[in-house]
Amino acid sequence: MDKKSTTHFGNQIIPAEEKKQRVQEIFSSVADKYDLMNDLMSLGTHRLWKRFVAEKTNLREGDSAIDVCGGTADIAMLMVKRVGEKGKIVVYDINKEMLEFGREKCIDKGFLKNIQYVQGDAEEIAFANNTFHCATVGFGIRNVTYLEKAFKEMMRVVKPGGRVICLEFSHPTSNVFSKLYDLYSFKVMPEIGEVVTGNREAYTYLPESIRKFPTQEELKKLMEGVGLFKVKYYNFFNGIAAVHIGTKV
Repeated sequence: MDKKSTTHFGNQIIPAEEKKQRVQEIFSSVADKYDLMNDLMSLGTHRLWKRFVAEKTNLREGDSAIDVCGGTADIAMLMVKRVGEKGKIVVYDINKEMLEFGREKCIDKGFLKNIQYVQGDAEEIAFANNTFHCATVGFGIRNVTYLEKAFKEMMRVVKPGGRVICLEFSHPTSNVFSKLYDLYSFKVMPEIGEVVTGNREAYTYLPESIRKFPTQEELKKLMEGVGLFKVKYYNFFNGIAAVHIGTKV
């Protein structure tokens, strides 16, 4: 097969046009257990990482932001607190089930205004140029087929001077820690996933997709390559996760 027409789905090589559907099927099947699995896999620390993202947005009262692959709306709810009643946050996700679960969670937590839920593709964001003060993506960029397209789109819809912020599982910086993490990821995580969600494949795909994801430095260069400025990153838990931040000129 022509390399241009294939992509990774975990450790598998598949036709590029199949990835969106495969990812859709996984997230549709685990939507109602997604938050619980994040808590179990990160021992709850993903909530602290998301707060860090919200702090780095530099959002102010009345601003607007889009959370791409926003799913269950954790980051969106944190950003709404910053923009207040005059601001607006868009939760943008390709998966209908994840979006609906996020909407229900926002309503349950009392977030009734200022959040818009839009179903759409991260590689073709359905908003005009220079719409938002910030664009975030948390634990979703691994699942898009073409990373550069998604980052270009996030940059496009952000106003000049605004930030594009990516939170994603990444690569441990210590070899010893990396081996322990591999043992947990490839042996324990699929077992937990099967018990909690009934979908072992979803939590086999997850660690595989993390290993295929660019390293922290590679992702920094990719973001710089699409035109983002002053790109820097912060490692959490020895690099298990990382936050990358770039600014639109």
